[in-house]
Amino acid sequence: MRFPGHGRPHPADIVIGPLDLSAHVDEALAVQAVAFGLGADEIAVRRQIVLRHMAYPGARALGATTAGRLVGFVYGMPNDRTHWWSTVVEPYLRARGHDDWLDNSFVITELHVHPSYQNRGVGRGLITAITDTAVEPRSILSAIDTDSPARGLYHSLGYRDLARQVLFPSAPKPYAVMGAPLPLLRR
Repeated sequence: MRFPGHGRPHPADIVIGPLDLSAHVDEALAVQAVAFGLGADEIAVRRQIVLRHMAYPGARALGATTAGRLVGFVYGMPNDRTHWWSTVVEPYLRARGHDDWLDNSFVITELHVHPSYQNRGVGRGLITAITDTAVEPRSILSAIDTDSPARGLYHSLGYRDLARQVLFPSAPKPYAVMGAPLPLLRR
């Protein structure tokens, strides 16, 4: 069995497929909590955000499962300049001449893989599978602005930095906004 989007074999029979994120929000947020180091209060806030996002037109999610257990997920939607994320990043993108990336783009809202399954191609499989179904010609996302495996993955897929040192209210660390033409690069 293979991950969608590249030729590496599935580790431990991981299957990537559609995820009813509204029905599995608690399971997904448990993965995010471990992967991102979130506490119960942060998860409670994010739960409401995820449920609201999944009601947006075009929002969709994929999950990575093994033995019936969710070990990773991704969700996103067509970007809308009126959404909170866009209103925060727009001034940073405009200052660098990249605010056009907010139009006609598919935004990766969240991508998380349980630490026990990281560095095995699960994140790559999730993000390529969800963007391969996008009708938009490009994708945007934000990631903590540090030299991390996540940013390394995004760069390897063709994402480039559009704005750095982006500050989100209540986020303790700055973020980078990244964009890539679709389809994403393959190895």
